[in-house]
Amino acid sequence: MTAFTAADKLHRLVKQALDSGAAASIAEAEALFAGYRLALRISEEAARDRHHQAALLTAVVLARRVFLGGVSVAPLPETPLAVPLPFGATLAEAIVGLGGSIGEPAVATPVIEIGGAPSARRAPFHVRTVFAGWRGGIVPAPAEAAPVPAPVMALAPMLAAALAVSEAFLYVSGHLYVSGHVGIAGRRALGLSLWDPAPACDWLSTTVTEPTLSLLPTRLWLIGLGHLGQAYLWALGLLPFARPQDLRLILQDIDVITPSTESTSILSDSTLINIKKTRAMAAWAERRGFSTVIHERFFDASFRRQDDEPAVALCGLDNGAGRQALDQVGFDFVVEAGLGRGHRDFRAIRLHTLPASRSASQIWRSAQAVDQVEDRPAYKSMLASGALDRCGVTLLAGKAVGAPFVGAVAATLALSEVLRLLHGGAVHELVDVDLKAPEYRSTVLTQQDFSPLNPGYVPI
Repeated sequence: MTAFTAADKLHRLVKQALDSGAAASIAEAEALFAGYRLALRISEEAARDRHHQAALLTAVVLARRVFLGGVSVAPLPETPLAVPLPFGATLAEAIVGLGGSIGEPAVATPVIEIGGAPSARRAPFHVRTVFAGWRGGIVPAPAEAAPVPAPVMALAPMLAAALAVSEAFLYVSGHLYVSGHVGIAGRRALGLSLWDPAPACDWLSTTVTEPTLSLLPTRLWLIGLGHLGQAYLWALGLLPFARPQDLRLILQDIDVITPSTESTSILSDSTLINIKKTRAMAAWAERRGFSTVIHERFFDASFRRQDDEPAVALCGLDNGAGRQALDQVGFDFVVEAGLGRGHRDFRAIRLHTLPASRSASQIWRSAQAVDQVEDRPAYKSMLASGALDRCGVTLLAGKAVGAPFVGAVAATLALSEVLRLLHGGAVHELVDVDLKAPEYRSTVLTQQDFSPLNPGYVPI
C-alpha cells in the first residue's frame, strides 16, 4: 500500500485556484469548486443516436471532474446504450456510472445542450454541441449555425463535448482568473475540423471536403496512461470497430493510480487507487473488447521496439527524458501531445509527430519552464501553520495544473493524425492550440513521406 503525499492527493484543477492566488487555502479552493455545477440536456431523438450519446457521455465524464458541485442530465428518455463503450445496458446506467445524476438543475446553472435545434437561452450560459463529418464544436443555443451535414467521424462528438466543457469552465471561472475573456464564453461559435485543423479551415463552411471514415488502426503503442493516455483510450473506445479484438494495444507505464489521478484522467476513479495504471487500463480496454499487452518499465533511450510490436505510438508522457527518446527506439510513427502545466497555460496543447524536421532531442532540448508559485498565500499558509514542511510545499507547488477537457481535445487531435495517415490525408509535424482562443491555433505540415508506412488497419 502506497503512502500518498499531499501532492498525490490534490485535485489538479483545484490547484489552479491556489497557484493563481484566487484561493488562500486548499479548503477555500475546494469550496469554490464545490459551487460549480453543470446541466446537460438532450432531446429524445438525440438520446437514441450513438454519436449524440458519445457527446453526452464524454461531457459527463469530463464535467464531473471539473464541476464538483454536480453534473445533471435532463430530460432523459429510457433508451439502450448505443455507443460501444463498456458502461452498461442503458444510457441512464452509463450516466450514473460515470458520475452524473439525472434530474433538473437549479435555476441559472450553466447548460450544455447535446445536439437539438436552436432554442431560447435557458441560462446565461447555454450552448449546443454540433458536429458533422470530421468537424466538431459548439454554438450559442439560439444560433442557427451548424456544420454542413456529412457522415459523422466518431471523434467529432468527443471534440464537441470537450470544447463545450472547456467553455463552461471558462464561464464559471473566467471572472476570477481570465481577464479579457469575460462575456465571451458561451457567446461564440467554437470548433475545428479534425481532417484539416489549420486555422484557415472554416469548420462551418459549405466548402469543407473530407472523406468518410473507412479504415481503423489495429496496432498501437500507448506510452503513458495518465491524463493523455486515458483520453487516448476513451477516443479509441468510440471508434466503430466491427471486431474490437482486431485492435492490439501495448500499454506502457510504471505508476499507480493516486487520489489525484481521477481529477484529470477520465478512466480512473477512487476504486482504482493503488492499482498499476497498466493493469487498470488493460482491464478497461479488454472490457471494450480490445487485445492488450502491458509493459511496466520506464521509457527512455535504452528501450527498443521489437519487429513484431506496433510501429505506431501515441505518447502521453510528461517528462523530457522520455520524450527525447521517442525517435530513438524503433517506432515508424509517433504522435506526442504535450499540455501546459501552469495556472496560466494549462489549456495549451502542443502536438508533434515524429520523425520530423527536428529530432526529439532538439525539440525537447530544454526543460519546460515551471511557474514559481510558492509565494502564493495558500503555500505560505501551509508552511506557516505547519501543515506542510518546506519540502512538502516545494513538492506540492511543483505539481502540474491540469484539466481533463484539455487532454480530451488533445486526444482527438492526436488520434486524427493516425486516422488521416490511414486515409491518405495530411500529417502535421506540429499543431499548437490554446483552448482560451483556439481560433489563433497554428499548424505545420510534415516534410516526411509516410506513404510507404503500413501501421496495420481494418475496414469499418
